[in-house]
Amino acid sequence: MSISHAPPAHQSDISAISKDEESPLDLQPLVPASARRARVPRWLRRTTGPVLLLLLWQLLSAAGVLPSDVLASPGRIAEVGRELVADGSLPSAMATSLRRVAAGLLFGTVVGTGLALVSGLFRIGEDLVDAPVQMLRTVPFVGLIPLFIIWFGIGETPKTAIITLGVTFPLYLNVYAGIRGVDAQLIEAGESLGLSRWGLVRHVVLPGALPGALTGLRYSLGIAWLALVFAEQVNADSGIGFLMVQARDFLRTDVIVVCLIVYAFLGLLADFIVRSLERLLLQWRPTFTGR
Repeated sequence: MSISHAPPAHQSDISAISKDEESPLDLQPLVPASARRARVPRWLRRTTGPVLLLLLWQLLSAAGVLPSDVLASPGRIAEVGRELVADGSLPSAMATSLRRVAAGLLFGTVVGTGLALVSGLFRIGEDLVDAPVQMLRTVPFVGLIPLFIIWFGIGETPKTAIITLGVTFPLYLNVYAGIRGVDAQLIEAGESLGLSRWGLVRHVVLPGALPGALTGLRYSLGIAWLALVFAEQVNADSGIGFLMVQARDFLRTDVIVVCLIVYAFLGLLADFIVRSLERLLLQWRPTFTGR
């Protein structure tokens, strides 16, 4: 008497599926919903708003709603911009303004970062530095222009001092907040690994404060261009602000708008450089980029 053992039903089904070459499993790759929605190129979406604004501006100027003595048309502004570039006055003014911003940004970065390191790393430094800085930052730097003229004269020094003062405080606040915002557990982990005080500062505190420092740098760049506008009103004989003062005296709204556009593009270029620096230095930090 022979007893045959039949394989269980589920095993026979699995064998049949594994041997069946005519019924492969169709695997569809998962595509995020945000990627499926992004059918229009992002650069096109970002330029749509400014282009529509320019078209509306041109239409209002052509219809006479915006007279030329109130606001010149985009076509006229483009023509004046070409003339200023052709005679060399605009490139020379840009070079002078860039030199002033660079000097003020350099001094402001050194002062603001240095004060933030002293105040953020040492409690005695915080006691000595933070309160005076918080008091001074509430004083409008524009209101100090008369004092700077009395102290430094009417040359390049007061202009650089105004930009330096405008840059110092935003950078100080962000670097200080970045240092004090480092996770205490990371400090404890570094100490348990035997890092010295300098090792903690170098490998834990400064990398943790870097995002805040770069944010402060972006904000300081915007303040630097704003301070430059006021600085170049102080008996300037060159620079973009000087062109604006001359245009104001002759009621040239087209030249004024050209100078404002140059200010905007220089600020945008500086912000792009800092954002590129952020992507390079903060590759270790995953962030949300929007949906």
